[in-house]
Amino acid sequence: MKPDPRLMSELCSLIARNVGVNETRRPLENIILRCEDGPSPPSSYIVEPHFAVIAQGAKRSVLADQVFEYAGGNFLIFSVDLPMSSYITRASAAEPFLGFGMTLRPDAIAALLLESGAPLKAAPDTAGFAVGDLTDDLLEPVVRMLRLLDRPQDVEVLKPMIEREILWRLIHSDLGTVVRQLGLVESRITRVGRAIVWLRNHYAEPVRVEDLADMVEMSVTSFHRHFLGVTAMSPLQYQKQVRLQEARSRLLSSSGDVGAIGLSVGYDSASQFSREYRRLFGAPPTRDMEQFRRARPD
Repeated sequence: MKPDPRLMSELCSLIARNVGVNETRRPLENIILRCEDGPSPPSSYIVEPHFAVIAQGAKRSVLADQVFEYAGGNFLIFSVDLPMSSYITRASAAEPFLGFGMTLRPDAIAALLLESGAPLKAAPDTAGFAVGDLTDDLLEPVVRMLRLLDRPQDVEVLKPMIEREILWRLIHSDLGTVVRQLGLVESRITRVGRAIVWLRNHYAEPVRVEDLADMVEMSVTSFHRHFLGVTAMSPLQYQKQVRLQEARSRLLSSSGDVGAIGLSVGYDSASQFSREYRRLFGAPPTRDMEQFRRARPD
């Protein structure tokens, strides 16, 4: 069943009214709004655990070799830090791309699970990124969250209550299994998440899969299988993507030597860095920066 068109219309109006065109804004703590008035070039980034609603427009994301398409009326769950590439495929000045995001806090999910008496045990493997169909039960508290922007005096009291309601609806949604795993200390997603945090903080260092498996108290075989199931890539492939995205960020923010930046993120040679950079971003570092700045002169 499609969500109530009146609620969807109000959601679009609230987002458009509270964020500028071609802008991403955080109007409340852990709440993100986005508006884009046209299709965008591919953008690579590392997305952190959050819940997102597509109010209008359409977008395509790539995770390793998996492609995800989603549009107005879909919601998304990201349960771990993931290196993604995505771009807006449908948007215009008349009907811009509009999105809502909310950070997912494992402690808040755990508290709800404990209070509700829900089973606190690991479920079958779930991926770190999933797309679902929005329902009125979930849409309605999202709209009420954004109505608070017109009533700042209510934010301190009502925002925590509405956030809990959104989490509760997510736990009981079609993607509830993914959300519940975030609140379980010993779930496979949580264990893989701990390894991911380490890789993000130590991306420039040599790493052995055996050491990562020991860190999260899993066998090497089990750890490798579950890591692949959550992220769609192996631990070493994940580290490589983090390295390359960090390198791209450094190239954008400085005019430093390409080879030196490659060495700073963990590569042993400039040629290896350039080769793997081109494989991920479609062009060697220098040309990629030229293309990026032409596409986004600001």
